[in-house]
Amino acid sequence: MARNEEKAQSMLNRFIAQKAEEKKKPKERRPYLASECRDLAEADKWRQQILREIGRKVAEIQNEGLGEHRLRDLNDEINKLLREKTHWERRIVELGGPNHAKHAPKMTDLDGNIVDVPNPSGRGPGYRYFGAAKKLPGVRELFEKPPELRKRRTRYDIYKRIDASYYGYRDEEDGVLEKVEGPAEAKVRAEAEEEWRRVDEIRREARKGAKEVVTVGAAAREVLFEEEEDVVEEERKEREREEMEKKEKEREFVVHVPLPDDKEIERMVVEKKKMELLSRYASEGLIEEQSEAKDMLNIHR
Repeated sequence: MARNEEKAQSMLNRFIAQKAEEKKKPKERRPYLASECRDLAEADKWRQQILREIGRKVAEIQNEGLGEHRLRDLNDEINKLLREKTHWERRIVELGGPNHAKHAPKMTDLDGNIVDVPNPSGRGPGYRYFGAAKKLPGVRELFEKPPELRKRRTRYDIYKRIDASYYGYRDEEDGVLEKVEGPAEAKVRAEAEEEWRRVDEIRREARKGAKEVVTVGAAAREVLFEEEEDVVEEERKEREREEMEKKEKEREFVVHVPLPDDKEIERMVVEKKKMELLSRYASEGLIEEQSEAKDMLNIHR
């Protein structure tokens, strides 16, 4: 009896489910082009559907164990949905709805810093990376900022910062330098005056000594004149001796032995090279036979 009741109940459930399916409208499909939609509420509904799909795929791409190929495919699908969302947001604005693109989230790097999305075409949001796709090979380098190169200053930039203060023309305006230089200047002035007095005293003593020497000046002058003549005579003799030695060295050297000319020297060098080659590549027996043949033919070369 219980079995029959279960069968009847199951048939009733199937009947109710079938009637509910008949009452339902056919499942609507999102239009391929956003421009085909004419209703603002419909356009907002399709945008919400795209956002739910994006949320599911972004949650899935957080798993780093999916593998490189699956992560790249998921990232491509998310970017495709983002482009489609942009089309629907533009259509919503055309139909008189709010502009959702103004409050769109920014793209961040691995550290959470907002970065600019590369978009060479200038249309749409550009290509983005999500979740574990940011750590793929070749992608991490896109988020790394290049090191800042320190720009070398030109001569124009250097001279642009130079003014009168650089050359010290405004050092005395604050009065600090004058307070410091006052005692130092007085000290240097006192030392200079002391040095001048000492030199002046030495000069006066030298003048007094010169007056005492004038009385014996004539006799001393004669002695000095004789000594100067002796020195000049010795220098003259020394110069003559050096000239004689120089002339003897410059005498022409006469050769009493006949010297060979260039052709004779060249022949001797060639003969020496021949002998070296023969001694290197020919045997002793061959050299002896060659010398005997030359003797028989009376060849002496």
